[in-house]
Amino acid sequence: MKILVASDIAEEGISKLRNEFEVDVRKGISKEEILSIIDCYDGVIVRSKPSITEEIIQKGKNLKVVARAGVGLDNVDVNCCQGFGVKVVNSPQASSDSVAELAFGLMLAVSRNIARADKLTREKRWEKKSLIGHELNGKILGIVGFGRIGRNVGKIAKACGMSLIAYDPYLTNEQIKGGGAEPFSLEELIERSDVITLHVPLIESTRNMISDKEFEMMKSNAIIINTSRGGIIDEEALYRALTRGKILGAGLDVFEEEPPLNSKLLECDNVVLTQHIGASTYEAQKRAGIIIAEEVIKALKC
Repeated sequence: MKILVASDIAEEGISKLRNEFEVDVRKGISKEEILSIIDCYDGVIVRSKPSITEEIIQKGKNLKVVARAGVGLDNVDVNCCQGFGVKVVNSPQASSDSVAELAFGLMLAVSRNIARADKLTREKRWEKKSLIGHELNGKILGIVGFGRIGRNVGKIAKACGMSLIAYDPYLTNEQIKGGGAEPFSLEELIERSDVITLHVPLIESTRNMISDKEFEMMKSNAIIINTSRGGIIDEEALYRALTRGKILGAGLDVFEEEPPLNSKLLECDNVVLTQHIGASTYEAQKRAGIIIAEEVIKALKC
């Protein structure tokens, strides 16, 4: 069997695949190139790019598995794969620790004005009085989406003295309590939380789930963190909330458009922005490569 690795994955994963299959590594391959060769392969592995579209799936007459080395499947036409009997696998557990650490890092950065303090210091402006911040100890962390990443964020937050509340429509109250949080409705969580962190997929029901109405419900000193997917927060509404003092601040690793070159949020001092780097650690990338190789082997061997 032949596997096309169309993105950069860890060498440890590629080695595992080569023990079982013939493997071609074509990082940065274009859609047109994939279309011209996909019929030769039994499996294809991608990361967030390239997209595996209906056109590619239809052309892949020998395709048996599409693998995404990462959490989401935004760039894979899952429905089309199912229609053609092509298995879809990913490695959601690989980056759980990395994303959770970044989410908590953003909480600290926003609550203690770390990014602004760094900027002012580099500009040789000693404005210590304007940088007074807030402790996280003793605050309420509201976790929206209490899966692997949400629970990992909760563990870090608890160690720093925060209390946890959570909302997850796919879990029972007992399951949420078992993870160390108190279950609440989304509305109650938004009203009660000092910090809100989002860990949900981008689907129709979650698109713009945090908008003007939700910002109006938040505490005036609330912080919101998004390391999941752009589009879950309505960025226009967030801009209004930040500039009108409806909330204290925000930390974003993901955006509606990436890169967010024309976003109004770039103008705001009370938002910390990173470049979709939640899973970008050496450890997470190594795990993702190994796990996705194992998933492909399992899918093709059974």
